[in-house]
Amino acid sequence: MSAHYQASGPIGRAVHEIEESAIAIILGLMTIITFINVILRYGFNTGLIWGLEATSYLFAWLVLFGVSYAVKITAHLGVDAILNIVSAPMRRALTLLAAAICIAYAFLLFKGGWDYWAPFAGLDSTTGRWFPTGFANSRDQAWYETIDVPMPEMLRFLEGWFNQGEEYEKLPRFIPYFMIPFGAGLLLFRFIQAGVRLWNGTSQSLIVSHEAEDAVEDVKHMNAGD
Repeated sequence: MSAHYQASGPIGRAVHEIEESAIAIILGLMTIITFINVILRYGFNTGLIWGLEATSYLFAWLVLFGVSYAVKITAHLGVDAILNIVSAPMRRALTLLAAAICIAYAFLLFKGGWDYWAPFAGLDSTTGRWFPTGFANSRDQAWYETIDVPMPEMLRFLEGWFNQGEEYEKLPRFIPYFMIPFGAGLLLFRFIQAGVRLWNGTSQSLIVSHEAEDAVEDVKHMNAGD
């Protein structure tokens, strides 16, 4: 699907490489942990106690990180039946309206993600039902840990920053949960970028829709050429 996307500038290309590498690393870690767990369980009647929990977190990271990446490369599928039967000006207006709704949705998701994650990092959540009007004095939950995932020794410095010097026996929850506000914030940023492209006329849609078949054929031709 990303065959039609071309990053512009050295920074854009670097960010694109980082995003694709992060997605590949997450997928690789999920595969490796699951494979090792299967071998240990069925071959040696043991296993990684923390394997399932770690894989669950990695899958959540993959979804939250990947959804914004798909917005950037216009890879989300959608239904454009109505857009195809209206005039060009109306199509543009409806597409911009859809972008505005997506931006509003991503903003609310970002606010909710921050409000959920902040107490786990000893920070304050925001006040206001729909829009942040300030910060509330949230109950410090930085001592909350994951169930089974061990605490890496290289991250022990976080104990002085977030847990008042108290030792973590397991990985603190604010680390895997950080992907919630980060992924939502990145999604908001990508929707704003997509909205600007639509407004400037450099893009025509937020979705791949009927072009999905063409994209699949392009990938087939590329693989055949290899």
